[in-house]
Amino acid sequence: MDGLNQTTITEFYFSDFPHLGNGSLLLFIPLLLIYVFIIVGNSMIFCAVQMDTHLHNPMYNFISIFSFLEIWYTTVTIPKMLSNLLSEQKTISFMGCLLQMYFFHSLGVTEALVLTVMAIDRYVAICSPLRYPTIMTPWVCTQLSAGSCVFGFLMLLPEIVWISTLPFCGPNQIHQLFCDFEPVLRLACTDTSMILVEDVIHAISILTSVSIITLSYIRIVIVILRIPSGESRQKAFSTCAAHITVFVLFFGSVALMYLRFSATFPPLLDKATALMFAVLAPLLNPVIYSLRNKDMKNAIRKVFLPKKVLEASGSL
Repeated sequence: MDGLNQTTITEFYFSDFPHLGNGSLLLFIPLLLIYVFIIVGNSMIFCAVQMDTHLHNPMYNFISIFSFLEIWYTTVTIPKMLSNLLSEQKTISFMGCLLQMYFFHSLGVTEALVLTVMAIDRYVAICSPLRYPTIMTPWVCTQLSAGSCVFGFLMLLPEIVWISTLPFCGPNQIHQLFCDFEPVLRLACTDTSMILVEDVIHAISILTSVSIITLSYIRIVIVILRIPSGESRQKAFSTCAAHITVFVLFFGSVALMYLRFSATFPPLLDKATALMFAVLAPLLNPVIYSLRNKDMKNAIRKVFLPKKVLEASGSL
């Protein structure tokens, strides 16, 4: 009963947002524009892949799934950030905080798994091109996509259930821009040594995906360098360039945030790192996948531009 009596906190307060008189509107407008761009950009990529039959292959299917996940990944945190920038009460309920942590990290783990699957897909396509159609069948791609989602959302469930049983009796100030494991666990009125266990769990999952992706692309680069034709070699490199860029952005920012164990960052750097993987990386993904890919650009034009506009541009 003592533990139940200690659990008096019903909401948390985000202490690191500026007050209305200190320029929060100057942060609200660009963050809102970034969020709109992320939603529109990823929605266009998802719809273009689904509606253009030329893009109905494993690589673009995984890209569309990744874009779909990015929409929800940013929706979990950015709207609440926008609300906190304008609100006097920068609070979130205890249950809301748990749900934000769960969905943010579950979607993040799912994205990491999809990036891993994308690396495996490119490995098979470039290193075993003759066997690619028989290995990456539609059924296999469906299983890989569904498995990534199921595992991503089940992996974090025990962790969230455990946190929900901890006593929180004060203080209730979260020193971060959104609910995250370490800032919330430090508020628990109990032994916080379990934070190290959380860091180890995160490190193992991150390093496993990073290792698979890195080894896949090392092998891919070796095979590409052996291609005698310069044109074919350049085409193969351009195919993987977008994937590698997204991989570096995503896992680079995540590693800065979660592979530091007991190391502490200055508060400003801590917030900048959080913004990097929660906002900036998702912002760049639509740009990378649309501007660096000719097939994607053509599909977006075909789906979203009126036919008369396409005919007029083609005649110029």
